[in-house]
Amino acid sequence: MEKLIHFLRGYVRIKVWGYSPERFINLCGNRDILLWDIEKHGDYYSMCISIRGFWGLKSITGKTKTRVAILQRYGLPFFIPHMIKRSIFILGLFGCLLFLHGMSHYIWAIEITGNTSVTTDVLMDFLEEDGIRCGSRKKDLDIEALEKSIRREFDVVTWTSARLDGTKLVIQIKENSRAVPQEEVAQSVGMDLEATKGGRIVGMVTRSGVPMVKIEDEVEAGEILVSGAVPVYGEDASVKEYLFCKADADIYLECGYLYEEKLPISYQSKAYTGNEETVPYIRFGDRELCFSLTQTAFARSDCVVSENRLEVLKDFYLPVTFGKYCYREYTLTEKTYTQEQAKSICQEKLNRIMETLEEKGVQILEKDVKIGKDSKYYVLRAEFTVVEKTGTLVSTKTESPHTEDGLQATEEQ
Repeated sequence: MEKLIHFLRGYVRIKVWGYSPERFINLCGNRDILLWDIEKHGDYYSMCISIRGFWGLKSITGKTKTRVAILQRYGLPFFIPHMIKRSIFILGLFGCLLFLHGMSHYIWAIEITGNTSVTTDVLMDFLEEDGIRCGSRKKDLDIEALEKSIRREFDVVTWTSARLDGTKLVIQIKENSRAVPQEEVAQSVGMDLEATKGGRIVGMVTRSGVPMVKIEDEVEAGEILVSGAVPVYGEDASVKEYLFCKADADIYLECGYLYEEKLPISYQSKAYTGNEETVPYIRFGDRELCFSLTQTAFARSDCVVSENRLEVLKDFYLPVTFGKYCYREYTLTEKTYTQEQAKSICQEKLNRIMETLEEKGVQILEKDVKIGKDSKYYVLRAEFTVVEKTGTLVSTKTESPHTEDGLQATEEQ
């Protein structure tokens, strides 16, 4: 705080030499003239003093037979007159402040966190359709409406929070560990559970509906597993009517998977020459300016992009991006996979397939993997025996006999 006061009032650093500089310092103290940062340099002293104090030194120098010279000037009183002479700088500074003030009314960065099932690209496309993008005005943004629209559009999202930090829109979301299928929400009554593929039933737990199959039954794709029409019997053991519901059951099916993958025996490999060309650029909104006089002369090259968005203060972004394109030259050479390399690549692909199945809750019982070779390809053929959950909801086709009787009575009349 003391340094700020000195800067605003202005001060100078002086050099004091002569008959008795020590007495000069003592007299300044007696007359309440503040001196600081006092240093001795052989036969003279240097120190800082306020502008007001400097103008009161004339009588003191006379009594102590010392001389005073100004070494440097500091503070706002010396800075302002100097800047007034540089009108272009002042105009530029004023224009910069106006520019920053104008840009502060817009959104120039969007950050989304907490999403896993719904990708950031999908959310950004949704915001774009909702009229929210980089360059949108802050006053046009309704935070509460935005949060509600995200929860309404994406069933997996259970909680949403949006806020503005400077010129950055921050959206935080939380997702449900298990998304509710859209078809379960849309349909409430009269729904059958249908087999999605053929196989042998090895496990079955029914919560609602009438089971149409049992464990160890062989079923085909499209076959009704659980009916959403619950029959109501009369005294004569005939069906009088049906009570419709949404079938709900966990049915596990033992079935087979067949996977084939072809890997070309010969391939083109990149060999980097070590030649590189860097092209810096700056982007204002959608307009980009590259600082390169000539186009890259490489016949084949990869491009690596590194860029940064201009951030004046924390979370205060501007629509300015700067970075560089790095072009790396390469040549293509014809190579062939050895049997060991092909086996290793196919095994990696097979492992990824198995990981994907396990992530979906599929239990792998058996697998039969064969790697063959023809004139052009290595062929991976894998047969899996798995246990997976099956069943999809479809509208029931069962009609109540009560409705049919009503139609017949109407025709007789």
